[in-house]
Amino acid sequence: MSARYVCVHGHFYQPPRENPWLASIEIQDSAYPFHDWNERVTAECYAPNAVSRLLDSEGWIERLVNNYARMSFNFGPSLLAWLARHDPHTYGAILEADLTSRREHDGHGSALAQAWGHTILPLAAPRDRRLQVMWGLADFEFRFGRRAVGMWLPETAVDLATLEILAEHEVRFTILAPHQAARVRPRQGGEWLDVDETLLDT
Repeated sequence: MSARYVCVHGHFYQPPRENPWLASIEIQDSAYPFHDWNERVTAECYAPNAVSRLLDSEGWIERLVNNYARMSFNFGPSLLAWLARHDPHTYGAILEADLTSRREHDGHGSALAQAWGHTILPLAAPRDRRLQVMWGLADFEFRFGRRAVGMWLPETAVDLATLEILAEHEVRFTILAPHQAARVRPRQGGEWLDVDETLLDT
């Protein structure tokens, strides 16, 4: 029997929540007992994934694991900027996870870039679409210290014009849903095979 693998991808994004006149996030009552939703989601999701507890058979903590180093992930630029200012420990753990995964996987990091502002790219004007890709790639390189190999497209919305922009910027892959595939071929080359959601071997 051949080996089987599972890849988990985490898409992490929060929109900019700052009041543009104050340059800060005001109290968001629905996030109680936290000040705002960025703080709440960080406490309940982003930070725990950076120090996940691995328990032994008796329920004692055996060790702490940075889940980000063991999964594929992308963080939106606005969220990373917020984390860098408000939770530098979690922000540092995210960057460290990419370094760890690069050491363990022959230079292949876990982190993917994301289009800058979560714009649905096929609906954007051509100039805006290009800027979303370029700014997302520039932010990724600034934070992770390397060029992005892959890019998450918001809502996995895609068209040929968007893929052409990714190819122009040497982005080698994106993540799509099974129903978005029309044809596939083996990585080693060969004939293209027509597929649909029921025929695609995920």
